[in-house]
Amino acid sequence: MPNPRLAARYAKSLIDLANERSQLEPVYQDMLFLQLLCKESREFLVLLRSPVVKADKKVAIVEAVTKGKISELTTIFNRLLINKGRESNLPEVITSFIDQYKQQKGIHTVKLTTAAPVTEEMKKLIIGQVQKQTNMTNIDLKASVNEELIGGFVLEIGDQLIDASVAYDLNKIKSQFMNNDFIYKIR
Repeated sequence: MPNPRLAARYAKSLIDLANERSQLEPVYQDMLFLQLLCKESREFLVLLRSPVVKADKKVAIVEAVTKGKISELTTIFNRLLINKGRESNLPEVITSFIDQYKQQKGIHTVKLTTAAPVTEEMKKLIIGQVQKQTNMTNIDLKASVNEELIGGFVLEIGDQLIDASVAYDLNKIKSQFMNNDFIYKIR
C-alpha cells in the first residue's frame, strides 16, 4: 500500500545522512541504479513485497544483487529498511529521494512528449527556450514518444502544460463541429 509520508521521511533521513557524510552524489547514483532495477526487474519487486521470504533472506538477496554496484551507505540503508519491515516501500523511497535531491539542487524536471523521437540538438534548443522563458537554470528534460499526438509536442513544466500537438488541435476542431459553432455564425 502506497505511503508517501513514510517514503518522504526515510528519503529525508537518507539525504541528511548522505549530506552529513559528504556522500550525496554517490547515494544519488545508487538511487538511480535501484530505480532502474525496480523498473526492469519484476522479480526484485516481488521479492521486496513478499511476506513469505524472511528478512535475513531478503537482506542476503538484495546485497547479492547490488554488491559492488551501490555504496556502503546505501547498502546499510537497504538493510535497515528490510529489518524494519519497510522494504516494500523501497520504490517510493527511491522516488521521494530523487525528488528531494532535485529540489535541494534546484533541478527542475521538464517533460517533453513528441510524436517522433527528438535529437539531442533539439533537446538543447528546447532547454534553452525554457531557460529563457522561465527563471529555471538547471533543467532535467525527460523526453518520451507518443505517436497518438500525430505531430507537434506536449511540454510539462511543473504544473503548467503546453499542448501544441496536432491531436489537440483536431480534438478542438471536432468539439467545435459537435457544438455547431460554425452553423450559428453563418446564419
